[in-house]
Formats: sequence, structure tokens, C-alpha cells
Amino acid sequence: MHPDEAVDGFLATGRNVRRWSPHTLEAYGADLARFCAFLDREKVRDVGRIDAAVLRTFLAAESDRGLAPTSVARVIATIRSLFRWMLKERLVAVNAASSLRSPRKRRHLPEPLTRAEMEQLLSLERADGMLGARDAAILEVLYSAGLRVSELVGANAADLDIDGGVLRVRGKGKKERLAFLGGPARVSLERYLARRATTPGLAASEAVFVNNRGGRLTARSVERIVGRDLTKAGLAGRGSPHTLRHSFATHLLDAGADLRTVQELLGHADPATTQIYTHVTSRLIRDAYKKAHPRA
Repeated sequence: MHPDEAVDGFLATGRNVRRWSPHTLEAYGADLARFCAFLDREKVRDVGRIDAAVLRTFLAAESDRGLAPTSVARVIATIRSLFRWMLKERLVAVNAASSLRSPRKRRHLPEPLTRAEMEQLLSLERADGMLGARDAAILEVLYSAGLRVSELVGANAADLDIDGGVLRVRGKGKKERLAFLGGPARVSLERYLARRATTPGLAASEAVFVNNRGGRLTARSVERIVGRDLTKAGLAGRGSPHTLRHSFATHLLDAGADLRTVQELLGHADPATTQIYTHVTSRLIRDAYKKAHPRA
């Protein structure tokens, strides 16, 4: 069967049987129109002659014309769907698209705060009350321990050892680890807990961080607190609670901490997850070099 006929049948099935949306039909149609045009140029006029080498040549041509990896991945998904349909309809004997692999998506590099910016954020003046003390402690603990926001709001008083400077946290997959609290974080926590102990209705909660009614603080509330404080510190739009975790990891690596140690502190099961921070520190070093070296 000619590729054009096969594509028409595939799209008709999507339209009439699978009830694809107009947007899906348009996207599939555009990708497959380019595919059919390529096959025509290559004089491949029977779907049975399309093999993995032909498909790879087409995808290379798609990349060469400037298609982003995400768009190439979409084209691959379209071709896979086409070949699954053709195999089911017995238009081809083998699925030539089964060996295609989507390109790796580029991982977004986090933008950490600089040390000076962190100091600016942590030095904000606050109201002398429970909420002000709590918000200061939240920022100190997020940065000191490199916590995920879910770990922060899930922490209980029984998990906290201020004198020992540790907090037991439950990370992804309920995996536990000990997070370390530096001097400023311990002082900030002590101040917050002292204010909380004298506020009616708040002392009984098992959660470390509570709202003004004594309920456990939510992740969304922490995001609002951090966003508001970033704005107050003149860093509006610079991030979220996770930015403090990125900054924690980046500053440790900048100061010479080894990757394995940072992996343990972050609670990453896979070293490859931590590896992204080495790219961040390398980029920062490169940027510093370009700014400082007269012939960079």
C-alpha cells in the first residue's frame, strides 16, 4: 500500500473510531504529511519498504531543520502510532518503528540564589510574634537542611532534636534520613517554638510548622511565604521553596563538598539526580571566568 493511503486510513480511524480531537488530528496530520513527502522524495512508495534506516534518516532530517527535541519526540510518537495501526491492519509484517527511541529531554538547570542573595533573604526584618518567628525559621531550615517543601511541612516535633542539630525527615518513597541544622537554623527554631508555646491553642500540635489556628502548615502556604519574602528582599520572581534546596546543594559543591555527600544530604536515591548540580556549579565558574578574565 502507498504511504499516502495508509496515512489517510490511519487518520480516518483516529477521526471516526478513536474520536481524536481536532487538535490531535491536525498535529498527527502535519507530522505525517512531512513524513509522506520525505518518503516520496526517497521514492519509497510502499509501506512494506519502510525500515528502521528509512525512519532514522527521516528523523535526522527533522532534527536538521531545527526541530526541538520535544518536537522530535512528538514525531516519533506519531510514527509509532502509525506503525502500530498498520501492523494491526496487516499492512506491514513488522513494526519498523519499534526500535525508535525518543531523544533525551534537556534537564532544566536550576537557578540558585547567590550567597549574598541568600543572606539578603535571611536577614529580613520581621514582626516580633509567632508568625514572624515561624517564617524566619522556615527559610533557615529550608536552606540549612536542603529540604523539599513536603519534608518541611511533614516534619513533627518528635522528629526534631534542636540540641543535636538534626531533623528526621521522610523523603520520597517514605525513605527516612537525618537532615542537619546549622547554628542560625537552631536559633531560629528555638525562637519560633518559644513564641508558639506561649500562643493559646498552638502548643498541642504534633507538627513543627503550624498556621495561626494550630493546623499543620501546607506546602502551598510555604510557597506563599517564600514568594512573599523573596519579593520583600528585592528578589521577586527568583524562585520558590525548591530554589532554597537548589541553593543549598550548589553552595555546598562550590565550597568543595563531594557529590556523594550532597546526594545523601538531599536524599537522592540516584546519583544522576544530584549530578545536575555539578552542571550548575560549572556554569557559575564559567560565567565568573568570562566576567573576570581580560581575554575570555
